[in-house]
Amino acid sequence: MGCHKPGTMLEVARKALDIEIQGLEAVRDQLDGGFTRAVDAMAACTGRVVITGVGKSGLVGRKIAATLSSTGTPSFFLHPVEGAHGDMGMIRDEDVVLAISNSGNTDEVNAILPTLKSLGATVISLTGNEQSTMAELSDIHILAKVPREACPIGLAPTASTTAHLAVGDALAVCLMEIKAFSQKDFKRFHPGGSLGQRLSMCVDELMHTEKLPVVDAGTPLRDALEVLHRGGFGLVAIVENDCRLLGVLTDGDVRRSVITGELDPQRPVDGVMTPSPRSVSVGESAACVLDLMEIHQITVLPVVGDDGCLAGIVHLHDLLGKGKLKFSNGM
Repeated sequence: MGCHKPGTMLEVARKALDIEIQGLEAVRDQLDGGFTRAVDAMAACTGRVVITGVGKSGLVGRKIAATLSSTGTPSFFLHPVEGAHGDMGMIRDEDVVLAISNSGNTDEVNAILPTLKSLGATVISLTGNEQSTMAELSDIHILAKVPREACPIGLAPTASTTAHLAVGDALAVCLMEIKAFSQKDFKRFHPGGSLGQRLSMCVDELMHTEKLPVVDAGTPLRDALEVLHRGGFGLVAIVENDCRLLGVLTDGDVRRSVITGELDPQRPVDGVMTPSPRSVSVGESAACVLDLMEIHQITVLPVVGDDGCLAGIVHLHDLLGKGKLKFSNGM
């Protein structure tokens, strides 16, 4: 191996990434009716989306199949050689097949496409060549042609496989939009993942319970603002009888008071707070709380018990597992 300077290798790496970015930009601009017809076919599919390809395209296909399955579109990978030797018995007429090949002239894949169509499956091809055999054999064709590979000798699939993988992600994202795939759906399909585990918990397992930003009704606004500043939640809970939640004072409430000229530091906080604020109950699932936050664009919520008393405060980041978290069980 020859000697090289670290700076030179950084230049090589950046050039390779630039070529891949250019490839993605080219493929983005190529998207047309073929892509939308493919999305429509997959969305209407009552069977499964079957991905097939060989070599590097096969590896890309396996990832696309995994992404589709985990985001609400049942999918599996079919190796074309195994398909030619009996595995096409898994294909049903309600299935949609996505065949991947950069050249579009991969013999192993093209050999099984007529049989797949004869079984009643809709065949979509993803290639870099609209004049290829695979494009001609398909019901729907998606063009994903990159200007060049990032490989210095132009042979190893690099920019092309990145582009095909990105198109697969784009298909999955479009299908998620059509199917209104939510965090609760994600939790069902990812019970072992860290996010799935968090969303399956109760909110009282994730909420903050110590040193809460709380003031009593009648507290001067000046004092409430100090608590708001120290609390770090962007919210102060206003309670009566030491516990029952009456309202909240948020950063937004303060901004509105400044704009309207009603910010009087000596004024009781009751006159500025949002009364009867939106809250969640102890025992509610984290997934439901996350849905509520998403629908109403809320980042912080009070958690109350059956008696209406403040039990804790939960932040969006507590549900998503971001940042330094505090747990009620002391973990």
